[in-house]
Amino acid sequence: MNEKRSSFSGSIGFVLAAAGSAVGLGNIWRFPYLAAKDGGGLFLVVYLILAVTFGFTLLVTEVSIGRKTKQSPLTAYGTLRKKWKWLGVVAAIVPFMILPYYCIIGGWVLKYCVAFITGHGLEAAEDGYFKGFITQTWSPIIFDVIFLAATCFVIYKGVDKGIEKLSKILMPILLLLVIGVAIFSLTIKGDPAQTAGRTGLEGFLVYIVPSVEGLGAKDILIVVMDAMGQLFYSISVAMGIMVAYGSYFRDEDNLMKSVNQIEIFDTAVAFLAGVMIIPAVYVFMGKEGMTAGPGLMFVALPKVFAQMGKVGGVIGAIFFIMVIFAALTSSISVLEAVVSSLMDEFHLSRKAATLIETGIALVLGVIICLGYNVFYFEVGLPNGSTAQLLDIFDYISNNILMPVVAIGTCILIGWIVKPKTIIEEATKNGERFGRKHLYIAMIKVVAPILLFILFLGSLGVFS
Repeated sequence: MNEKRSSFSGSIGFVLAAAGSAVGLGNIWRFPYLAAKDGGGLFLVVYLILAVTFGFTLLVTEVSIGRKTKQSPLTAYGTLRKKWKWLGVVAAIVPFMILPYYCIIGGWVLKYCVAFITGHGLEAAEDGYFKGFITQTWSPIIFDVIFLAATCFVIYKGVDKGIEKLSKILMPILLLLVIGVAIFSLTIKGDPAQTAGRTGLEGFLVYIVPSVEGLGAKDILIVVMDAMGQLFYSISVAMGIMVAYGSYFRDEDNLMKSVNQIEIFDTAVAFLAGVMIIPAVYVFMGKEGMTAGPGLMFVALPKVFAQMGKVGGVIGAIFFIMVIFAALTSSISVLEAVVSSLMDEFHLSRKAATLIETGIALVLGVIICLGYNVFYFEVGLPNGSTAQLLDIFDYISNNILMPVVAIGTCILIGWIVKPKTIIEEATKNGERFGRKHLYIAMIKVVAPILLFILFLGSLGVFS
C-alpha cells in the first residue's frame, strides 16, 4: 500500500521537531558529563568550533538529501546513486539498533521521575538505588514498555498530527524548564561547614573557563574526539533521522535558515544543560563529583537534590520531567526513521510499519533489560570499556555504524554526486548558502579525515 507522503505544515514545525530530535539524552545527560570530564571550557570551545563546521556540514547534507529524494534513509541514498543503496541500509540499521535501548534509558528516567514526584527522592539518592533498580527482573521492563508505548502512539498518529503537534507543545515547555533550572543552579550557595562555601557561580566558572593545565597532545585529541562524538548525539546525524525529517520538509520553505535555527537551538540547550548540572554538582560534591561520568544523571544528581533539602524534591521532579520530555522527542525521531524506511521500501501503511517496529523493539528491549540479571555477562570492548548487552548495542550503533554512515555520506556527496547537488537543493528558492566554501572543504576532505580518526579511536587504536 502507498500512502501520500506526509509533510510538516511549515518550517517552524520542522525546526521544533528536528530540534526535539536533537535535544535528547545526548544533550541533557551526555554533554554535561563530557564537559566536566574534559576540562569544562576547553570542551565547550572545541564543541562550538566543530558544531559550526563539522556539525553544520552533516546536518545540511542529510536534510537536503531527504528533501531532494523525498525518501527515507533506507531508500534515499540508492535514489541518489543506485550502487550506494548499501549506505541507506546501514543508515536504517542505526536507529533500528538504538530504539530498544534508548527506550530502556527513557524508562529509567521515568522511574526517577515517578520517584521524585511521589516524594521518594531521598531513596533515589541512596547508594545502590540505581543498580538495585536496573538489576530487577520486571520493573525496568515495565517502565521500558510504558516509554515505548508513548513513543509508538505519537508515530502512529503521523507527521503533522503526531510528531509536529507534540514538538510544538513540548519544546517550548522544555526550553523554559531548562532555563529555569539553569538559573536556579547558578544561585545555589553551599553550607560553609559542609561544602566549603562553594557557590553555583564558582561552578559555572569551572564549566566555562578553558583549562589546559596538565594536558598533553593525546589528552587534547581525546577532547576533540569526545566533542565530535557528542555532535552525533546532539544533532541526530548519521542515524537516518535528519534524512527522514528532511523528506517531510516542504520545497518552498527555507532550508538553510531552518538548519541554522536547529544548530542554535540545539547548542543553546546543550550549553544550558551544563549550566543546570555542573554548578549544582560542584557546590555539593566538589570537582570530584564532576567525574561521575555516565552515572552523573542517575547517581550523582539525586544526591545533589537530596542535599538541597525540601526544595530539592521539587527541583528533582522538575528536572526529571524535563528529561522525559527531551527523551520522548528524541525517541519518536528514532522510531520515525525506521517506520519511514519500512513504508518506503516495503510499501507498508504507517500504522502497520509502526506496530511491526514497536513489536521488534519490545522484544529486543526485554532481552536487553534482562542483560542486567538473567542474561548478565561482561565483555571487553575495543575502546577499553567493559560492556553488558545495552553497552554492546550502543557501541556497535554509535561507535561503528554511525562513523561508517557519516564517512560514506561524505564520500558520496563530496566526490561522486558532488557538493553542488546539496548546495543547489539547499538554495532552490534563491536562498544564500552561507559557509559555502567551508562546506565544500569539510564534505570533501576535513570531515572524512576527522571521522576516520574518530572511527580508529572507537576501535581502540589510540588507547
